[in-house]
Amino acid sequence: IWAWAGDDPDPDVVIACAGDVPTLEALAAVTILRARVPDIRIRFVNVVDLMVLQPETQHPHGLNDRDFDALFTTDTPVIFAFHGYPALIHKLTYARANHRNIHVRGFKGEGTTTTPFDMVVLNDLDRYRLALDAISRIPRLAGIVRAETDHYWTMMERHKLYIAEQGDDLPEVRDWQWRA
Repeated sequence: IWAWAGDDPDPDVVIACAGDVPTLEALAAVTILRARVPDIRIRFVNVVDLMVLQPETQHPHGLNDRDFDALFTTDTPVIFAFHGYPALIHKLTYARANHRNIHVRGFKGEGTTTTPFDMVVLNDLDRYRLALDAISRIPRLAGIVRAETDHYWTMMERHKLYIAEQGDDLPEVRDWQWRA
């Protein structure tokens, strides 16, 4: 758990990530979530060793159920941003209590020569998608899902127009920095 990014003991959502670009996008998604839903409760988990996702009986680095559940909970939506194929995370976590709530965004093989942010957009791994995924899976936020979906598509349209005209990512994306 990266406490400085989110360590709520009773989270509405767990934002998890593995890999450099997914971690950056997940952190940016946290800032979007906090701006759009100020009272949201977030836990942020960065996974460095994917083998910890497996039960300890399947790999020496695997976490026991108690420790895994302490990180990922047993009933909270988990949005997992991953630098590989999403099926791998599902395969590693299929035996966990909260597996049904783990939603993974990762590489889909989309994209070619384009901007760095457009690559994550094309693979549905961008900060706006991650934030929308979180909002749409938190039951108490059901009333704002339509507006947030509209906001997502507005941002995607702005992004596409900007890169077509400028050949670069939007300044707020390109220059984004974590601010506590």
